Amino acid sequence: MTDGEQRYGADDDIPLAGYATLATTFAAAVGTLAAVAWRRGVRLPDTVPPWDVALLGTATFKASRLLTKDKVTSFVRAPFTRRERESEANEVMDAPRGGGMRRAVGDLVSCPFCTSAWVAGGLVGTYAVAPRAGRMLSAGLSAVALSDWLQYAWSLTEQKAEG
Repeated sequence: MTDGEQRYGADDDIPLAGYATLATTFAAAVGTLAAVAWRRGVRLPDTVPPWDVALLGTATFKASRLLTKDKVTSFVRAPFTRRERESEANEVMDAPRGGGMRRAVGDLVSCPFCTSAWVAGGLVGTYAVAPRAGRMLSAGLSAVALSDWLQYAWSLTEQKAEG
């Protein structure tokens, strides 16, 4: 085998061990939550109503954007990312920095799609253990997402009125 055939990808800096550590951490957290819930006798719901799925999905979307793109949460990402540019609506584009575990965490905290699995895990875990609290938390985050869309709509109407 040549050196090129042994590499995972063209980029030698792909932190596969860091990704594996993050995946293991996620799986361990889910397993721990399941074990604790089982020991406490928590019964999972037989079904999840479509409204709750929509609520959890919207909340996951908003929390993921807040964690990965919001200016105010930059302090969470700063040890693992560097600012590339600012975007619309107080969002920023950060890129991972460093190598190994630092790079893997940087990839996670700068990607709303990647972070959404972690956020969904937390929200679904809360919903399973304390459904009312899970719904309330999800409703709050969903209200922020709805507010964002209304802000965009308002801005568009102002632009059309001025133009």
